[in-house]
Amino acid sequence: MSDMALLRIGILAAGLLLIAAIFLFGRPKKKSQGRRVEGAENANGARREPVLGEPGSAPDGGSESGQDGVTQPELGLPEVDGAPASDLGKRANQDFDKIVSLFVAARAGEQLRGEDIVVAAEKTGLVFGHMNVFHRLVEGHPERGPIFSMASIMKPGSFDMANIREMETPAIAFFLTLPAPLTALDAWEKMLPTVQRMGELLDGVVLDDGRNALGRQRIAHIRDELRAYDRQHQAPPLTKAPRW
Repeated sequence: MSDMALLRIGILAAGLLLIAAIFLFGRPKKKSQGRRVEGAENANGARREPVLGEPGSAPDGGSESGQDGVTQPELGLPEVDGAPASDLGKRANQDFDKIVSLFVAARAGEQLRGEDIVVAAEKTGLVFGHMNVFHRLVEGHPERGPIFSMASIMKPGSFDMANIREMETPAIAFFLTLPAPLTALDAWEKMLPTVQRMGELLDGVVLDDGRNALGRQRIAHIRDELRAYDRQHQAPPLTKAPRW
């Protein structure tokens, strides 16, 4: 099996873990609610993020029976050097109905170094914050939450700044969850050039959500999907009162 095939398998296996990790830290604990796997819907029809420890949230895509089995509220916020993690980049609304993801992968036989990732993130305007991962925020309005976020595909997905020089990962993941602080298309237009620039700075390969090299045709298709999403989520036009 080629190095690229192994890398794709690793990225696919890490997907569920990263989605749970990025969007669930700090989620309040609810009483007497049955657990659901990723993709489950709440009573209003909106998707609910999976909880770490649920079936399907393990990094290998299977159950958590071999893991610690603690849920996210029990874990609490991650810490850096003993200090609570920042809420900068925390999503105000934990419900979402669509995820757009991209990856920057190391070339065959290589790894992305943590120190290089941090430098590249700073150069592209990403900020370190909630969940100990990086976020792109709305300029002047950080309270609106992240436009998109970036994490490592290696468990637990976060960046340990105390040991960043020793960190290596085969790829980093970028996640745009909708609804976002901007329109879907505007959020994508913020994420795409950032991911492409990160790929250049890290001498990596940009992959789409299918773990294939991101090409123009795929980019055009994603843009069309997000235009359609924006049209579907626009406020309905006001109707004029009939004249009698």
